[in-house]
Amino acid sequence: MTLLDAGPHHPGILHAILQGDYWLFSRINQVWTSPFLDTVLLFMREQELWYPFYLFLLVFATLNFRKKGWIWTLYLAMTVIISDLISSHLIKEHVFRLRPCNNPAWADSMRFIANYCPIGSSFTSSHACNHFAMAFFIYRTLKHTSPWWRLLFVWAFLISYAQVYVGVHYPLDVTCGALLGSLIGWQTARVFRYQAGTLHLPSHNPSHA
Repeated sequence: MTLLDAGPHHPGILHAILQGDYWLFSRINQVWTSPFLDTVLLFMREQELWYPFYLFLLVFATLNFRKKGWIWTLYLAMTVIISDLISSHLIKEHVFRLRPCNNPAWADSMRFIANYCPIGSSFTSSHACNHFAMAFFIYRTLKHTSPWWRLLFVWAFLISYAQVYVGVHYPLDVTCGALLGSLIGWQTARVFRYQAGTLHLPSHNPSHA
C-alpha cells in the first residue's frame, strides 16, 4: 500500500505538491471562512438534501424519454456505482492518506465542523468522484435539452469544496476525485449515447416536426 503524507522521503515534485496541498487546505479550512459558509456548506454535504433532486431526474427522464429514460436512469446508477467502487475500494485499498480531521498535526489548528470524521483513507474523495461523475454523465447526455444542466458542475464543485472546508479532505483528494469522476462520467455518457443516441425533449425531437 502506498502512503501519502509519510514524510520527506517522497520524490521532490510530490513533496512540493503535498506541501502546497497543506497550505491550500489551511486557507480553505481556517482563513476563507464565515458563519454563512459554515451553515451552507455543511448542509450541502447531507445526502438526504438531494433526494428530491434525484427523484426529479427519475421523473424527468422517464416521462420525457420513455424507454430510453429508463435506460438513462440505469446508466446514471451504473455511473455512480462504478465511480464509488473505483474511488472507495480500488484506490483507497492501495493508497492511504490520513484525513486532516484524524491527523494529530492539525489537532490544534484546523476547524472540524462535520458531524463525524470517517476513519478510512482520505484519497481520493468519493464525494467528489461520485458527484463529478454524475454531473458529467447528466450534462453530456442531456445538454441538448437545456443549457441549465451545466450548472451541475457548480453543484459538484461546491459539494467537493465543502469536503475540504469542513475538514474531512485535502484539496488534492477532491481534485483527483473530481478528475477521476469526470473521466468515468464522460465514458459512461459516451457508451450511453452510442447505444441510445442523443436525447431530445419531445417538442424538439426532429421525428415530431
